[in-house]
Amino acid sequence: MITLEKIPFTSVAGQPLTLYLWQTDAPCRGVIQLVHGMAEHIARYDRLARALCAAGYTVAGHSHLGHGEDAREDELGFFGRKDGWDHLVEDVHAAHEMLLKRFPGQRFAILGHSMGSFVTREYLLRYGGDLTAAVICGTGWFPGPLCSVARAAAALCGVFGGWQKPAPLVDRLMSKDNNKAFAPARTPFDWLSRDTAEVDKYMADLRCGFLFTARGYYDMFTGLKNLSRLHRLAALPGNLPVLFISGDADPIGTQGKGVNTVAQQFRDAGVRDVTVRLYPGARHELFNETNRDEITAELIDWLNRHMK
Repeated sequence: MITLEKIPFTSVAGQPLTLYLWQTDAPCRGVIQLVHGMAEHIARYDRLARALCAAGYTVAGHSHLGHGEDAREDELGFFGRKDGWDHLVEDVHAAHEMLLKRFPGQRFAILGHSMGSFVTREYLLRYGGDLTAAVICGTGWFPGPLCSVARAAAALCGVFGGWQKPAPLVDRLMSKDNNKAFAPARTPFDWLSRDTAEVDKYMADLRCGFLFTARGYYDMFTGLKNLSRLHRLAALPGNLPVLFISGDADPIGTQGKGVNTVAQQFRDAGVRDVTVRLYPGARHELFNETNRDEITAELIDWLNRHMK
């Protein structure tokens, strides 16, 4: 029997957060910490978490600041007045430390999707030595100059429109080409998945698809710009196995090109076990894709081999 427990904790920024913990009574093979993406929430990962639990893993994750059930409507897409990206990364670490106390002696892996993949990549630079394995899902490569331009646009929106107000200009700059390969698009979010029912569920969810605030965008592109400073990758643990997974039709990963770029950066930095798996035809949300069962089974197989 799989149970879900909701554990309150406090963000490093002081706001209340909730850690979701999925587990069974069976012996635990390891703990998988999920880090979700932009404009969504951790409850969307219930199906994946239960599949991982059925394979013997304990699974945990929380909704970021500005996301999910703990965020007020006027806080959506807003991480804080300053240092917002650091708050996201350090909240993941705070949750990890809670899990360490609850499951001493266990192996730990992290799985980050989309914006959560960027949070996870920063997390690996700071705390990667605490982990047994890492999975980077739906990631991409954003060069420093591009991040600077996007951050400047967010700053303009903040100065003239309000830092805690939605920033549609930046949103258009970010997402204008996401559906280009799928024209004529049925919805603005066809790029998420080939499964129309999953796209419709996303659009019907009031805690999904919201516009980020100017400050939220500014913070995110600050984090992405820091990830573009490749000398920092020297901090990655060389013995940490890393799996990159993405759809080869995912615009965030530039149809796999950006995924392979980041994976090669990890190899060049000395990470010895780097695997890339691109799924033909799949789009951005792999675990909501039409072939999600295949993807989940391959993920579990990789975890079983690396969480020994």
